[in-house]
Amino acid sequence: MRSIRLRILAILAVLVIAGVGAWQLLPSDGAKEDPVTVGTTDEVTSLDPAGAYDAGSWAMYSNVYQSLMTFKSGAIVPEPDAAESCGFIGGKLQTYQCKLRDDLTFSNGRKVTAEDVKYSFERMRRIKTDVGPSVLFPSLKNVVAEGRLITFNLSSRDATFPQKLATGAGSIVDRDDYPDGKLRSGDSVTGSGPYVLKSYRPGVSAELVPNTKYKGALKKTGGPVTVRYYKQSDDLLAALKSGRVDVTHRQLPPSTLAELNPGDADQRITEADSAEIRNLVFNVREGSPLADKRVRQAIASIIDRAPLVTNVYKGTVEPLYSLIPQGYIGHSTPFFDEYPAPDPKRAKKLMQEAGVQLPLHITFAYRADDAYTKETGEIRRQLEEDGLFKVTVKAVEWKAFQKGYAAGEYDAYTVGWLPDYPDPDTFSQPLVGRDNSLHNGYSSKKMDSLISDTLQFSDRSRTSADFKELQKLVGEDVPLVPLWQKKDYVVAKPDVSGSQYLSDGTGIWRLWELGWI
Repeated sequence: MRSIRLRILAILAVLVIAGVGAWQLLPSDGAKEDPVTVGTTDEVTSLDPAGAYDAGSWAMYSNVYQSLMTFKSGAIVPEPDAAESCGFIGGKLQTYQCKLRDDLTFSNGRKVTAEDVKYSFERMRRIKTDVGPSVLFPSLKNVVAEGRLITFNLSSRDATFPQKLATGAGSIVDRDDYPDGKLRSGDSVTGSGPYVLKSYRPGVSAELVPNTKYKGALKKTGGPVTVRYYKQSDDLLAALKSGRVDVTHRQLPPSTLAELNPGDADQRITEADSAEIRNLVFNVREGSPLADKRVRQAIASIIDRAPLVTNVYKGTVEPLYSLIPQGYIGHSTPFFDEYPAPDPKRAKKLMQEAGVQLPLHITFAYRADDAYTKETGEIRRQLEEDGLFKVTVKAVEWKAFQKGYAAGEYDAYTVGWLPDYPDPDTFSQPLVGRDNSLHNGYSSKKMDSLISDTLQFSDRSRTSADFKELQKLVGEDVPLVPLWQKKDYVVAKPDVSGSQYLSDGTGIWRLWELGWI
């Protein structure tokens, strides 16, 4: 589904259009009213915000639901959306209070109340599904609703709490329409966001129309949009070439992205720096062949990112040597410092010290997609090349894949990650903290202490040393191996306006920016 930083990423896209004047970026008075069709390979795993923590689902939530806070494109500080105002009470960063707007209605016509906000958070935490977002709120003790005031009481300091409220995890639902203790079934949504979900066919399409009753941070709600979902990157490419979609975002095949020409008059290309990363994750539970960290360190000693960057992704990604990507506070390179080059001899020595029989048999799962198939083949080749591992590969459909790694069915698996909010904490607590979203069994008191230390300061520059120490610990314990960081690409037909604002690399889909020239 997921940047305060000393050197902020240039997340606002740089739009390069050959031979097109600036006046053409604005819709004309005679613009057509047909829906803009957006194509993606991301998948909505649940329409209920208590039930999903993935890019495809959260992209939908940012349009049909409303949160107390939101981020405008490129912003690093959240601002009120469903709230009239928000702020910490006192200086302890343990009490956060919002005043709800008094003019909000759900898509079914019912008034949005503070009790709905309270219910949304309490329900999400009670359901606590394995693939849900409750992991973002480990310090939330309780929520109190009084009139239009909502007070969040925390068990410990959390300077990032306002940013977490602005994510899909903060989606407000109608307490009369969403059952307590279980996820809502069906293909409809009751929200107060800028769009209403007119129709939805799982894995196929979503029709969105502007919510004329929306009140909040946005000054406009845009025009109608149809989202089409594709299983494979090649399917999305075929839809783009045939004209079945007007805009594509996540993911065209790497070979196509590498050949994009910003000067092509037949399409508008937005290329932006992004914090999307991909990790090789290890099941560290007792009984797993990768439970011994020396075995995981051996894998870290083998992995060669160069072939992944060059051969698999055609230069559209950059090698990543840390849990926290480039451009964020505290970014460092512990995996380069400790494992600067592939070293099979060191890997073999570590395996022998761990006392495992060679080759060590492991299962390696990934989300079924052509691009990831090539990536997996390269990683498998590297692991097996010197006889240290024997890898059984499993390509699994996305929903089943999520449930599989949450249940510990795989020894290793690759997972992409988008930031949920613009702070390096989005890469720490959800990925290596207590009860993390990767469900790989990793737990460390030292890690949890370091994560807690990073949440102490509103001045986020003061957290740099703690984040560097945190990343160093990841390099030592190796619950995962960072593989790459990539740019964000949006490709649109030349008569589509606003495509440069659709994504800023944070996982929010600003469909309301799209229109016709």
